Amino acid sequence: MIQYTKDNLIKLLKTQGSEYQTLIDNALAVKKNNIGNKIYLRGLIEYSNCCRKNCLYCGVRSNNTKISRYTLTDDEVYECADLAMQLGYGSLAIQSGERNDKTFTDKIAELVYQIKKRSDNQLGITLSCGEQTEEVYKQWYEAGAHRYLLRIETSKEELYYKIHPRDKVHNFQMRLESLNILQRLNYQVGTGVMIGLPFQTVEDLADDLLFFKQLDIAMVGMGPFIPHPDTPLWIYKDAIPSVEMRMQLTLKMLACLRLLMPKINMVAATANQTLYEDGREQAVLAGANIIMPNLTPNKYREDYLIYPDKACVGDKPMQCSFCLKGRMMNIKHEIVYNQWGDSQAFTEKQQ
Repeated sequence: MIQYTKDNLIKLLKTQGSEYQTLIDNALAVKKNNIGNKIYLRGLIEYSNCCRKNCLYCGVRSNNTKISRYTLTDDEVYECADLAMQLGYGSLAIQSGERNDKTFTDKIAELVYQIKKRSDNQLGITLSCGEQTEEVYKQWYEAGAHRYLLRIETSKEELYYKIHPRDKVHNFQMRLESLNILQRLNYQVGTGVMIGLPFQTVEDLADDLLFFKQLDIAMVGMGPFIPHPDTPLWIYKDAIPSVEMRMQLTLKMLACLRLLMPKINMVAATANQTLYEDGREQAVLAGANIIMPNLTPNKYREDYLIYPDKACVGDKPMQCSFCLKGRMMNIKHEIVYNQWGDSQAFTEKQQ
């Protein structure tokens, strides 16, 4: 396997023209050679936008008073899970604003347990519910969750505190420790970063790629930074790279990571489609193999906008499922139904 140094990665992230296309083509070839042209789905449930954190980029930050706070009822969650079964998605991803009170953590455990029971263990479950204690992560694992996505947003501590408050609630070292705990508990661990942040350099992004490799993650979710008008980082909206540059840099990051970690799961983020109508297809052709169609009841989606103008907010799940199948066929990829789609890198490591 080729050894990618920081200097090599920086060079790849700066490619343009024919060299850029070669990078994308190589990543697609590596993906096909290692994990095929299969696409796995994670039916997304945006469980709650109630959050104790106040991240400077996020539309559901605790200080944003312009949104209505919600939490799905148990029945609404189970209806989403049943719909995932009906559509053959194979896996769910339950995402939420960050809370660590016992009422919340016990409820997540109950929902996971009941979904596994209702589906006769046919649905895989990814959680993305923020930093928790080891006891809570263990509780959720024992309830039936087996994948966990905790985005670092940037692996550079200095930059982390430019996009988060510096206080007890927002702690870079705590974020890292949470990822380490998840690894110890045998979750398939995912993380990710935003691309095109204010103050971010290509060197920072190369370090992010090496961070993923060092952590030996099983999956990654990363996408372009899209500024939200109701957040402090909005004032830097004119200082960030253009839409075209952020999209291209995102595709370069995906391609580089596919070369660096050929068998992990990589998400084609909805943020890509928010910037470009075919953004998710472009991400798949750059190395991604996971898509997360939204199952959240439509009436709540406008209040779970981490970034504005999110794609597919008005789509119905049936409509989205049909659309995705056609889109993937058009780029010669096949959606695999009724399978968990675990990370091949993780599975081989376990064996």
